[in-house]
Amino acid sequence: MKKISNNIFLMMLIFGTLLTISSNSWLGAWMGLEINLLSFIPLMNDNKKNLLTSESSLKYFLTQAFASSILLFAIIMLMFFYNNNMILYNSFNETLILSTLLLKSGAAPFHFWFPEVMEGLSWVNSLILMTWQKIAPLMLISYNFIYKFFMFTIILSMLIGSLGGLNQTSIRKLMAFSSINHLGWMLMAMMNNEMLWMFYFLLYSFLSFSIVFMFNNFKLFYFNQIFNMSLMNPITKLFIFLNLLSLGGLPPFLGFLPKWLVIQNLMTMNQTFILIISVCFSLITLYFYLRLSYSVFMLNYQKNSWLLKNNFNNKMSLISLIFNFISISGLMMMSMFYIII
Repeated sequence: MKKISNNIFLMMLIFGTLLTISSNSWLGAWMGLEINLLSFIPLMNDNKKNLLTSESSLKYFLTQAFASSILLFAIIMLMFFYNNNMILYNSFNETLILSTLLLKSGAAPFHFWFPEVMEGLSWVNSLILMTWQKIAPLMLISYNFIYKFFMFTIILSMLIGSLGGLNQTSIRKLMAFSSINHLGWMLMAMMNNEMLWMFYFLLYSFLSFSIVFMFNNFKLFYFNQIFNMSLMNPITKLFIFLNLLSLGGLPPFLGFLPKWLVIQNLMTMNQTFILIISVCFSLITLYFYLRLSYSVFMLNYQKNSWLLKNNFNNKMSLISLIFNFISISGLMMMSMFYIII
């Protein structure tokens, strides 16, 4: 019975996002966002015995409901000012609409709720929050473009997303700040090319799925649990942290490809200043990914012989192996394919 209800809520979640994307009015987009919100809350609160899950679902509901109310107010005022040809107030409402959409997507400086909500969720719900829940707000943001406000949000998202993950002991919070940093890259791609941010988002979702799948499989939530990873198969450990480096955008992994395209686009647009800032902040994100992998690969731990016989946690599914292989060697395969063509 529980699986049936979760499937219904999941279908409503997908329906709400599709309604927002396909809507030709702001009111229809608002309705899709509300359906998406009300269907995701029961999925978040799947484990009622965990108080952190209930707290996260409440925080998410209050934040999104606050953003939705401001969005509805701004839409009504926008229609009123548009009918009365009041251009000044019209631009103010466009800025207000963009701010609420950035709040819904978790971009800085409206990111305050995102790491806290991620901390209390399961890995599956965290993946939905990092990927699917960003589709509808980002599509609406692409319709409402304000250059100066975009530049401010991009720089702040990259700054907070990179510096916020330095002092974290929770892997979920680290992934949340990484998502904020990647959101800055998506907004920067959106500023120059309409299709580039979609390609970036697809690859980011793919990499996040491959990493979250392994974290969920081995029940890893905090840094101190990584010390027990010395009992794992070395190949499994290698896959996990090469995927993290791929998410950080280190060449020659697949995660470097969307950043490479964004950098190329910025160079053609002669936007050197924002390019230097974005590359520097990406190096900071690579630092805390390397800090995460250093404790596993460079330090030695004593292993009990009876623990070494338990290989039940060393198994990887075929799907995980395929996703990890594409994540690690995808850029090299694409480069070889390009050379052959």
